Amino acid sequence: MGRAYQNRKDSMAKTAAAKTKVYSKYGREIYVCAKAGGGDPDGNLTLRSMIDKAKKDQVPSHVIDKALEKAKGGGGEDYSPARYEGFGPGNCMVIVECLTDNPNRTFGDVRQCFTKTKAKIGTQGAVSHMFDHSAILSFTGDDEDAVLEALMDADVDVTDVEAETGKIIVFAPHTEFFKAKQALIDALGDIEFDVDEIQFVPQVTNPIIGDDIEMFEKFLDMLNELDDVQNVYHSAEY
Repeated sequence: MGRAYQNRKDSMAKTAAAKTKVYSKYGREIYVCAKAGGGDPDGNLTLRSMIDKAKKDQVPSHVIDKALEKAKGGGGEDYSPARYEGFGPGNCMVIVECLTDNPNRTFGDVRQCFTKTKAKIGTQGAVSHMFDHSAILSFTGDDEDAVLEALMDADVDVTDVEAETGKIIVFAPHTEFFKAKQALIDALGDIEFDVDEIQFVPQVTNPIIGDDIEMFEKFLDMLNELDDVQNVYHSAEY
């Protein structure tokens, strides 16, 4: 799988406005996780993972606490997940994940990003079959055999383990995420993960060149400006 997992376009906080948008997206995800599975991170592994991820991305504690308190209230917005698929500039495959309280609005906003960049939104399942829904765990190390052995001893269904420039990268089915992470911690101690999340990883990549690169960047920027968009996965390779 190589570097394919890095194809995810993150909403990097380049300005104060961008930071606010990142905080808002994390706040929404934490709120949804807490509302669905309870506000105690010890009893809600999905929530604990999301909080860890937020802290790693330097989301202030007051943003996290506010989302948790909001979930405890029992009221608030009723967000639901929505996923849109299609072909972006350069004909690369794209998956857009959203959390929305108004699916009609969100679909219209996402579709506009496609149409304004001469891309094509498709039906559900149009491209997702060309992605692996994978748990990805990356950390410092070089002994991939020892890592593989530890995972197999814990009966984790491993897809692949790679050693690359001083990093170990573990790929597993998304359903094995927490089991794989705990197995690594049990075997190797207190690991600091560079990446510990579930992503859509493209099975093949689509090289894009020339004007398509500029248009694709515009396409990603437009999507990441939308409050409802949480993650964008694609197969583009520059």
